[in-house]
Amino acid sequence: MENFILYEEIGRGSKTVVYKGRRKGTINFVAILCTDKCKRPEITNWVRLTSEIKHKNIVTFHEWYETSNHLWLVVELCTGGSLELVIAQDEHLPEDAVREFGLDLVTGLHHLHKLGILFCDLSPGKILLEGPGTLKYSNFSLAKAEGENLEEFFALVASEEGGGDGENIQRRCMRSRVKGSPIYTAPEVMKGMDFSIESDLWSLGCLLYEMFSGRPPFFSESFSDLVEQILYQDLLPPTPKDSTLPEASSEFINLLDGLLQKEPQKRLTWAGVLQHSFWKEAFNRKDRDCLNTQDASFRKIMEYSLREECEELLKSKENVQTTGLNISQQFNKSFKLENPAELRPKSALGSGQLNESIFLLSSRPTPRTSTAVGGHSDVVTHQPALQTPSTEVRNLYLSQQDIESRMKELIYTDDDLIVTPIIDNPKIMKQPPIRFDVKMLHLPAYTAEKLLFLKEQDWHEFLQQVCCQLDTTEKSTAASRAKLNLLYYLCTISNHKEVATKLMHSQLLPLLIQQLRAAPNWDIRAKVARVIGLLASHTTELQENVPVTEAVTLLTELIRENFRNSKLKQCLLPTLGELIYLVASQEEKKEHPRECWVVPLAAYTVLMRCLREGEERVVNHMAAKIIENVCTTFSVQAQGFITGEIGPVLWYLFKHSTIDSLRITAISALCRITRHSPNAFQNVIEKVGLTSVINSLASAICKVQQYMLTLFTAMLSCGIHLQRLIQEKDFVTTVIRLFDSPSTSIRAKAFLVLLYVLLHNREMLLLSCQARLVMYIERDSRKATPGKEQQSGNEYLSKCLDLLIYHIVQELPGILGDVLSALANVSGRKHPSTLQVKQLKICLPMMPVVLHLVTSQVFRPQVVTEEFLFSCGTLLNHIKSIDSGETNIDGAIGPTASEELIKITLLAFEAVTQHPALLTHFRSTVVDYILPPLVTLVQSQNVEWRLFSLRLLSETTSLLVSHKVVAEEKEESLNSNTKLLSLIQDVLLPEYEHVLMEPDPVPAYALKLLVAMTEHNPAFTRNTRKAFWATPCRVSSPYSITWLPTKSRI
Repeated sequence: MENFILYEEIGRGSKTVVYKGRRKGTINFVAILCTDKCKRPEITNWVRLTSEIKHKNIVTFHEWYETSNHLWLVVELCTGGSLELVIAQDEHLPEDAVREFGLDLVTGLHHLHKLGILFCDLSPGKILLEGPGTLKYSNFSLAKAEGENLEEFFALVASEEGGGDGENIQRRCMRSRVKGSPIYTAPEVMKGMDFSIESDLWSLGCLLYEMFSGRPPFFSESFSDLVEQILYQDLLPPTPKDSTLPEASSEFINLLDGLLQKEPQKRLTWAGVLQHSFWKEAFNRKDRDCLNTQDASFRKIMEYSLREECEELLKSKENVQTTGLNISQQFNKSFKLENPAELRPKSALGSGQLNESIFLLSSRPTPRTSTAVGGHSDVVTHQPALQTPSTEVRNLYLSQQDIESRMKELIYTDDDLIVTPIIDNPKIMKQPPIRFDVKMLHLPAYTAEKLLFLKEQDWHEFLQQVCCQLDTTEKSTAASRAKLNLLYYLCTISNHKEVATKLMHSQLLPLLIQQLRAAPNWDIRAKVARVIGLLASHTTELQENVPVTEAVTLLTELIRENFRNSKLKQCLLPTLGELIYLVASQEEKKEHPRECWVVPLAAYTVLMRCLREGEERVVNHMAAKIIENVCTTFSVQAQGFITGEIGPVLWYLFKHSTIDSLRITAISALCRITRHSPNAFQNVIEKVGLTSVINSLASAICKVQQYMLTLFTAMLSCGIHLQRLIQEKDFVTTVIRLFDSPSTSIRAKAFLVLLYVLLHNREMLLLSCQARLVMYIERDSRKATPGKEQQSGNEYLSKCLDLLIYHIVQELPGILGDVLSALANVSGRKHPSTLQVKQLKICLPMMPVVLHLVTSQVFRPQVVTEEFLFSCGTLLNHIKSIDSGETNIDGAIGPTASEELIKITLLAFEAVTQHPALLTHFRSTVVDYILPPLVTLVQSQNVEWRLFSLRLLSETTSLLVSHKVVAEEKEESLNSNTKLLSLIQDVLLPEYEHVLMEPDPVPAYALKLLVAMTEHNPAFTRNTRKAFWATPCRVSSPYSITWLPTKSRI
C-alpha cells in the first residue's frame, strides 16, 4: 500500500483541506486535497476529465484514494499561489505581464476546448502559478464535456453512493451544486442557456480585464444588480487603479471588446483570438522570444501546434464556429460515464476497513514554503520554529482543580453550538420556490427594504390591507387563490429580520393564528403556518404581550389530532419548533428570566413521539432539529426535553439512519442535551455498551467525531463512567488515532479527552507516549504557534494543547519520584520483599515516558530543571549500585527490565548533553550529582555501559571546560572545574592504562576526555604527566597522543 506524508496545511475551502505532501520513499512533493465524501460528484468529475491530460498549462492529476471518512486527491503542487492572490497583492498588472499570463491562459483553454472540455467556472482562484511563472488551470469540479448535462452526471454519481449527503438526491437538487461564480459568467448563461465555448471565452475576457485593472468588468455585492450589469450595462474601458500608469493600448481594448460581447454570436471565435494583434503574432510565428530558456523548446512545439490549429480554423470562415464542436464530439466520448463504478478511487485497506492512516501527518515541517492549490486561495506560509506553550499557562501554577475548571470552559465551542433554521432547511426537506402573482395581489407589492422606510401612516395602511384580505369570509375558488397568493407574498417579506420583527408585534399574528384555527382548507392552513414559522425564525426581539403561547398550543393540538397525517406534520412541526426556539432564546437573553410564554407539556410529548421508530425520515429529522436548536440555550424550554429516554432515542436515530444529515443532527442534539444533563449520554452507554460507542467514534465522519468527543469530554468532566473510561485502553487508543484527523477541532478535542484520562490515570501516559503522543503534540504546537494572527480553530487547539503540555510537565517529577522511591526501598538488598517487587513493577515501566519528554523540542526546556538533574544523579547512583551487584533487582523484574532501566537513564542524560545551554546553565548540579556516578560506571564490568558512560563523560566534560563564562559566573565555574579535576584525577586517572588498552572505540573517548582537560586546565596536565611518567605504553588514536618512557609529553 502506498503511503503519503502530509506536511503543513496550505489551503482550505468548503469541506476541503489542502496539504503539501510527499509520497514515502520519494522526494516528489505533491498537493493532496482531503475532502468530505459529500463532494464525491465534484471530485469524480475532476478526475474523469483530467486523468489523461498532460499539458504545461493544466495541473496534472496523479491519483485519488478513498478512506473511511474522506476522498483524497493527489495532484501537481504549484508553488506560486493563485492568480487571485497575485491580483490581490499587486492590485493590477502592467499590460506586458497581462500578455505573458494571457498566453498561458489562451494556450491552456484552447487545449481544453480541443479535447471537448468546457471549464465553465473560470475564475482567478482556479488559476495557479508554478515556480517559473507558468499559469495552470486547476479545480475541474464544475467543468464538463461539451453537450452533456452536469446535473445529470452529479445525480448519477450521488445516487450510486446512496445520495451523496445521504438523501435520495434528484437531479433537480443538483442544480445549485453546478453553479460557479456569477462574476465571470456570460450573459447567455445568466439567461438560462448552457455553458459553451463562447461562454468560456467571455470568462477569459473577464480575467484579462481584471488582471489589468484590478477589478472584474462587472461587479456588485447585490446578485440582482450584478445580473443587471452583465446583461445590460455597457463595458467600460479598463483603467489601472494608479492613474499615473499607462492606459490600456487600443489592441488590448479591442481584444476585450471582442471577448466581452453580450451576444455570443458576435463574440470573438478561437480564430479571432489566436490571430489578434494584441499577442504580437505569438501564435503565428515559429519562434518567440522566451523569458525562461528552459521552456523555449517546449513553447516552440506548442506554438507550432497552435499555428497548425489556427490554419485549420482559418480554412473556412463558415466552419469557425463548428470546428470546436466537431472536435469535442470526437473527444468527449471518453468522458461519458454511464456507470460510476467504472471510475473508482483506490481504497486504502487495513484490517478489513478503509484506513485513514495511508495519509500520515508529519511531525516535521517541510523545507520549502507553502502554496495554494486549485480553488483554495488561502495561503498558509511556512511555520516558524517550534514554540513552547503560551506564557500565560507556563508561568502560572495550576492545581488540578484549576486545570479542570479551564477544561470545562473548552468543552463546547461555537462550532458545536451553531444554530441553523428548522423551517425551509434544505438538509431536512427541499421546499419549492416561493412565487406570488403581483397582478392578483390587491395591495402594493412592497419589497422588504421598501417596507422599512414607509411612514408610520403608510405602514398602518399596508397592514390594514393585508389583514382585510386575510380576514375575508368569501369561500370561492378565486378568493382562496387570492388568499394563498397573499400568503406567498408574506413569506417573501418575512425573510427580512426587521420586517419580521415588526409584523410579529402587529395585529397580523393574532389574525394568522385565527386563520390557522379556522381556515376552510389545509392548503391555506399550511401556508399560514409557514408564514408564522418564517416570522418566528427571523424575529430578533419578542415582547411579552405577543400571543406565542396561543400559537404553540394550537399547533400542538393540530399535530396531536392529525398525528397519522405525516404530510401535515411536515407542515406544522417546523413552525412549532421555530416558536419554541424563539421563546427559549428570548428567555435566555433576560437577566432575570421568567416564564412569559408557557410551552405546554403536550408539545414536548408530541415532539418525543415524532422521534420514534416508524415515523418518516423527514418527521424524525424535524423533531431532532427542534431539540438540537432549543437545547443550545440555557432555558426552561430546554429542560423540557430532558427525560430518561431522550439519549437512547437520539442514539437510535443516529445509528439506524442512512442519511448523513439526519445522523449529524441526531448526534448534535444529543451533544447539546448533554450540556444540561450528562446522564443522557450515560444512558446511551448503559443501553448499547461502551464498545459499541467507541467503535462508532472510530468509524464516524469528521462532524460526528467532533460531537462524540464533546460528549465524552462532558461526561468525563462530571465524573460519570470516569473509572471505567480511564482504564479502557481501547478508548484511549481510539482517541489517539484521532490525532491523525485533518480537522483542527477534532484534534483539539481529542487532546482534551486524553487530558481528562491522564488527570486520573498516570499510567495511560506510557501508552500514549508509545502511540506517538509527543510527536503529535510537537506537530500541533507548531501549527498553533503564538505570535501570528490565528484562526479560531488554531486558537482553540492552542488552548487545549497548553493545558495538556502543562499537566504532562507537572507529572514528570511525580514519575521520577515514584521510581526513585521504589529503587531506594530495595537499595543494598539482594532479595526484595513481595511488596517492594510489586512497587518496582508498577513504577519502573514508566521510565520510557522520561525519555520521550526529554528528547522532545516542546517538553525539554520545561522538564530539564535543577530538580530533574538531581533526580538523574540519584538514579545514576542507584544504577551504579545495581551494576556493582550491591542491589539485586534482576530477580524481581528480570534482567531485560533491569538493562532497560539503565539504558533509558543513560539515553535521557545523553539527550540533555546534546543541548549545551542546559548543561552549562546547571553546571554545578551536573558536576556535583551526575558526573560522580558516571565516572564510576566507566569502570563497569558491562562493556556496553562502560562505553556509553565514557562517551557521555567525555562529551559532558568537553562542553563544561570549554564553555566561556561571564565575569559573575567565574567563581562558580572555577569551583566546578576544580571538583571535576579532582573527580577524574582521583577516580578515573589511576585506571586509565587499563582503559586505553581496551578495544576501539573506548580509547578514542578516553583520549578525547584527556584532550579536553589538558587543553583547558594546566594543573590537570601536570598531574597527568606525573601519573604517566613511568608508564611504558604507546597508544595510537585519532588524536595522535603518545606516551614515551622518558620525559613523557602529551
